[in-house]
Amino acid sequence: MFIQTEATPNPATLKFLPGRVVLPEGTQDFRTAAEAGASPLAQQLFDVPGVQAVFFGHDFITVTKDDTDWQHMKPAILGAIMEQFMSGQPVMVSGQIDNEDDSEFFEAEDEETVTVIKDLIETRVRPAVAQDGGDITFKGFKEGIVYLSMRGACAGCPSSTATLQHGIQNLLRHFVPEVEEVRPI
Repeated sequence: MFIQTEATPNPATLKFLPGRVVLPEGTQDFRTAAEAGASPLAQQLFDVPGVQAVFFGHDFITVTKDDTDWQHMKPAILGAIMEQFMSGQPVMVSGQIDNEDDSEFFEAEDEETVTVIKDLIETRVRPAVAQDGGDITFKGFKEGIVYLSMRGACAGCPSSTATLQHGIQNLLRHFVPEVEEVRPI
């Protein structure tokens, strides 16, 4: 088994590509070791000194570290991922339940606008963000402001503000004049 690694825009996060499906659908974000109970792989990754967060996408895993050097962490992370996939055991033991709050907020009269915003995020933004080892989801729309949740490599990324302000905000403003601003939650 060969596992590729890719840098992400977040220098504290590295993307691991095992060449196999990690999660058949959805994503899973573990911000602490205590949250990793539903995943033997996430538990093993948190056992590696320096690991601060783990994120599973469809075909990738991103690991966020503290100030520990990647050179010291990568062999243990690669070993844990390889061991998991070679064992044939599932990545998640209690289903593919995303641990993010799925509640959304917006006024009923904004439903048509929100549908367009969500479609743009699903078709244009999420695929690009997944390339960088993260995920972004719609959370709400109120008084011209779009609220988004950023996870994986995007959470805490130094360039995420620029991505929101210049990339996503400009895209949404272009197609949806009602959008005035985009903010992370």
